[in-house]
Amino acid sequence: MTTNTSEGLKAIVADPAGAVIGLDFDGTLSPIVPDPAAARIHPGGPEVLDRLGRLVGAVVIVTGRPAATAVEYGSLAEVPGLVVLGHYGLERWEAGALAAPPVHPGLDLAREGLVSLVAGIEGVRIEDKERSVAVHTRQAADPWATLDALREPVAALAAGAGLAVEPGKFVLELRPPGTDKGVALSAFLGERAARSVLFAGDDLGDLAAFAAVRASGLPGVTVFSGSPEIEVEADIVVDGPPGVLELLTSIADAIEREA
Repeated sequence: MTTNTSEGLKAIVADPAGAVIGLDFDGTLSPIVPDPAAARIHPGGPEVLDRLGRLVGAVVIVTGRPAATAVEYGSLAEVPGLVVLGHYGLERWEAGALAAPPVHPGLDLAREGLVSLVAGIEGVRIEDKERSVAVHTRQAADPWATLDALREPVAALAAGAGLAVEPGKFVLELRPPGTDKGVALSAFLGERAARSVLFAGDDLGDLAAFAAVRASGLPGVTVFSGSPEIEVEADIVVDGPPGVLELLTSIADAIEREA
């Protein structure tokens, strides 16, 4: 653990009212599964988040999923003070209310184009998230080679539809441009006048949030819960959702001891 990491954790524990705990969903709170629709939060997740929500300034989930889906799959509706920023910050769920912009007009073109691009490729799945659309290669015979083969045509399709491409492990997501997890997290930190921050994530889309933690100037901690195939600079590396929840539990324990 680096000195900066220690300072970040100490700041969260010493002044929990000023702390923002930011979390990705898939691979961080929920184990990665072959079918994204089957993903559910780790069984211990709701209890840990409920506990943290009562102790810190804010718990915010920043995810590529629709915000309401993350709430449903995470059984999170009752977590006190929880905010979910879905679609990389385009949507916001808070206290049961969902705020979202109109659906980007280029998504219809992207949907049609993706169907043609992946036709006949065994094991490739299209996930329609309404405000974005993703192509998954996790179940292909050679996931990495299939992903690499799709990068260029998917990028061309996105450009023609006025969309951005968000790459991840075995996934390419076409989404509206203009925001990412870093932009969303930075805005939230400013909104809450945060005095410290932790963000945990597991994939390439979380790197922008890690950068936002470093750029915030706050005592901060970045936590990586993904696979070693993705090279990431993070303060703490844990083993998937169980490791994330163990860390969050230890933070809650420390806050309660200091109270």
